[in-house]
Amino acid sequence: MAVYRIAIGSPREASNPAAIRAAFAEFFSTLIFVFAGQGSGMAYSKLTGNGPATPEGLLIASVSHAFGLFVAVSVGANISGGHVNPAVTFGAFIRGNITLLRSILYWIAQLLGSVVACILLNFASGGMETTGFSLSSGVSVWNAVVFETVMTFGLVYTVYATAVDPKKGNVGVIAPLAIGLIVGANILVGGPFDGASMNPAVSFGPALVSWSWTHHWVYWFGPFFGSAAAAILYDNIFIGDDGHETLISSDF
Repeated sequence: MAVYRIAIGSPREASNPAAIRAAFAEFFSTLIFVFAGQGSGMAYSKLTGNGPATPEGLLIASVSHAFGLFVAVSVGANISGGHVNPAVTFGAFIRGNITLLRSILYWIAQLLGSVVACILLNFASGGMETTGFSLSSGVSVWNAVVFETVMTFGLVYTVYATAVDPKKGNVGVIAPLAIGLIVGANILVGGPFDGASMNPAVSFGPALVSWSWTHHWVYWFGPFFGSAAAAILYDNIFIGDDGHETLISSDF
């Protein structure tokens, strides 16, 4: 069984140029992703006159998030690892792929990127509301926790299989596409029930800008739990003692 110590990191990481560049990469990648994903939902609402949710709208949300995340991961991969998600960063942290201090930098950057994207959308759309995530009728908080946990497990499992595993070979080339596709597929499953976030930053930006925090904890607890489970299981079962590869190159 592979065992790795959680690394706290050095305080000088906060001022190290490589760490700062990585944080900026996470900021811009998250901004790109949230602007595309949240913006597609706002565009659909405008075209339908705030009409009811439809299968077509769900498909649009799935495709826009899949394409947006594919690009966001791709443009950040060589700088920060292309996490674009606090839950992905958390999974990397608990398995020793990234230090706590650098994780905190990433989390701040990801949350700010989401908030700025929502502010820009609100302004550019002439004041349209950035809709926060919520539970559908008949869906309990624990139903939603299960959805978010399982969907994020699938996401982080995909990250480890295509981007982290030292034995990935040529599969690493399609990692951003695979990561985008699993998110798009999960939205088709969980979207009608709880919005299918899988990403606390994606939930945080709209919640802050619209100041709507109902059941917001679900969109942190589920993704963090699912991420931790996927990281620990994949690392111990499939990577084990054969090797261990970080999501980013570290100077520390």
